[in-house]
Amino acid sequence: MMTTNAPNINAAIAEAISHGQYIDIFSVLGMHRQADSNALVVSCFLPQALNVDVIDLKTNRKVASLENLHPNGFYSAIIPRRKKPFIYVLRVTYPLSVEDIIDPYQFCSLLDDKDVYLFNEGNQFSAYQFQGANWKNHQGIDGVHFCVWAPNAKQVSLVGDMNHWDTHRHILRRHPASGLWDIFIADVEPHMHYKFNIELTNGHRIEKSDPYARMMQAAPGNASVVPEKGHYQWQDQQWLSQRQHKRDTLASQSHQQPMSIYEVQLASWRRKGDSGQDYYDYQQLIDELIPYVIEMGFTHLQLMPISEYPFDGSWGYQPVGLFAPTYRFGQPNGLKAFIDECHQQGLAVLLDWVPAHFPKDPHGLAHFDGTCLYEHADPRLGEHPDWDTLIFNYGRAEVQSFLLSNAHYWLSEFHFDGLRLDAVSSMLYLDYSRADDQWLPNEFGGRENLAAIAFLKRLNTLMYAAFPGIDMIAEESTAWGGVTQSTEHHGLGFGYKWNMGWMNDTLSYLRRDPLYRRYHHNELTFGLVYAFTEQFILSLSHDEVVHGKGALIAKIPGDDWQKFATLRAYFGFMWAHPGKKLIFMGSEFAQRNEWNHNQSLDWHLLEYLPHQGIQDWVRDLNHFYQATPALFALDHQHTGFSWLDCHNDANSVLVFARFAQAVDQHVVVVVNMTPQVQHGFRIGLPHDVIYEEALNSDKACYNGANVVNENPIIPQELAWQGQPFSALITVPPLACVFLTPIEAKVDLQADIDLSNDLSK
Repeated sequence: MMTTNAPNINAAIAEAISHGQYIDIFSVLGMHRQADSNALVVSCFLPQALNVDVIDLKTNRKVASLENLHPNGFYSAIIPRRKKPFIYVLRVTYPLSVEDIIDPYQFCSLLDDKDVYLFNEGNQFSAYQFQGANWKNHQGIDGVHFCVWAPNAKQVSLVGDMNHWDTHRHILRRHPASGLWDIFIADVEPHMHYKFNIELTNGHRIEKSDPYARMMQAAPGNASVVPEKGHYQWQDQQWLSQRQHKRDTLASQSHQQPMSIYEVQLASWRRKGDSGQDYYDYQQLIDELIPYVIEMGFTHLQLMPISEYPFDGSWGYQPVGLFAPTYRFGQPNGLKAFIDECHQQGLAVLLDWVPAHFPKDPHGLAHFDGTCLYEHADPRLGEHPDWDTLIFNYGRAEVQSFLLSNAHYWLSEFHFDGLRLDAVSSMLYLDYSRADDQWLPNEFGGRENLAAIAFLKRLNTLMYAAFPGIDMIAEESTAWGGVTQSTEHHGLGFGYKWNMGWMNDTLSYLRRDPLYRRYHHNELTFGLVYAFTEQFILSLSHDEVVHGKGALIAKIPGDDWQKFATLRAYFGFMWAHPGKKLIFMGSEFAQRNEWNHNQSLDWHLLEYLPHQGIQDWVRDLNHFYQATPALFALDHQHTGFSWLDCHNDANSVLVFARFAQAVDQHVVVVVNMTPQVQHGFRIGLPHDVIYEEALNSDKACYNGANVVNENPIIPQELAWQGQPFSALITVPPLACVFLTPIEAKVDLQADIDLSNDLSK
């Protein structure tokens, strides 16, 4: 509560306040001690008021009637014989009503000096706890503390439902040293809309949404929304405890665990309504999406960006409210309940996070206080030519605090198990997608964005330290070295990197006629040249099935039999290849049309056997993968992989083995990418053990031709392709076959049952 001496209020001050021109308004309005007197002064500015009384909140007694000192609504009065400030209510008589207002100008600032210092220093990871709109109990009064960073603003006022969008009612307190503005308001309810009205140095006014808003209104209103009171009661303590046991170094156990990711855009996985126009809410996603992902055997669910985005067509990649889960699927607590249920069912949840750029929407971060606050002023540094968006100024301390706090917010408040960073390449290079005269070199004359590099290193170091067991993932499409190396070893410190090279090469191969694949054999084998230079995720994301690229099944030439057989073989190759796995929703049942964010996936396709066969194959691949350490335990080491035959380009056949730590834990994989059956095909074998066919994409249950190896495969002491043993097998057409030692036989159904039991 203010205890400073009251100013000498004169006509000029009253006139300035009435026209919104007085900057240090907290030094005038509210309650103050009168200089050299045992009395208090209460002043307020309430346009349209007819009468204002001061009510002691504790006794509910009237202690003064304020005098109208200015016709526009400036009131003030001395309260004699009272020198100790007290909480009071202004009882305001308007022409048609009487309203009790807990005067916000009677409260001191709630900002903590340490929090402010860390924010301005770039070392604040929880700025959302004091900026934005936060429920507080201040001197026994429940209310909302509003705070915003606008260092170059002349004045900032809060406008919204709580004050009928009046720019004069709630003018914020200015903190010149930090650039922050704040106010505590008691007369606020959850779900009220608000914005910050900012007066620029040139006298113009703009309205901005709250950068730290926890909820936002749909377009075109785009207002911020006061969050609900209280805290969500999480039930995933066991999951978090188990996650914390994983070490947070790049040699962590996570790299030795299975990771099969199902990428989802919640707005178009399924829809409801007569025309499919309505989104599923979180409860419906709990009821349908989670069981589906678990049944399909995925270990991770990755959500495309869910920070508030006004334009549906951006898919969330042009967010305006980075702290606000989109309104489209329900309240923030609904998202928490969704993640909570995922964890209780044994499913990890990753979030697609966008720190690389932000849109130019007028209510957003662009020119927030009339200056380039979050972005660079020079467009050669501050604008993305491809996306017509703005680039964060990673070298500015307060922007670092903003982004670090946002990452911390999603991991802490929503219990996400990791962040996938979008467009990391655009952050690393100053000349990203620019002509020679459209970029500025760094201080050493290079093209590396040194500030962004330093930010990424700090981000990964801090988040791994704060949340042991999470996964930080980079979508990085260049040959930048050390993306997943530790920062101590001069790397960026990510846990994983999307393998864009593998994706581009293999999809290029997939498009080729089988007759000509023999001339492009290297497109399947080249990935092993660099497979262990980073911690890779093999990604077939949404980017591969949009913008005219067609669905995966549409990329493959030939008739339907060839298309579906080839896709099954390709998925088998992918699941057998070193690296974690990611596919986009719909690919698991061979969606025929490329992804359309405005409608549901084509689930009706599952009425047809070819599509059902693809879905069953992916499901069985996932469960086999989780039950077979050889397919994941040494993903990051060359000792986990061995070519048995990589030179058979004439037949477009690949043979290789995958290994776990134990020598007897291995799998032999045979991939045939032509429609030709290979009878009596000799393959090299690494050990003198009897093998059997564990999985075959050509089996009838997957709608294949059912060319299978029914009998055990007996090794012969005949060296082949550099291996000490060999055997003759039948290689089905356009298929992938997994062979396992009989001693290490995998009971697939038992594993499915066991995984279901563990998830419960």
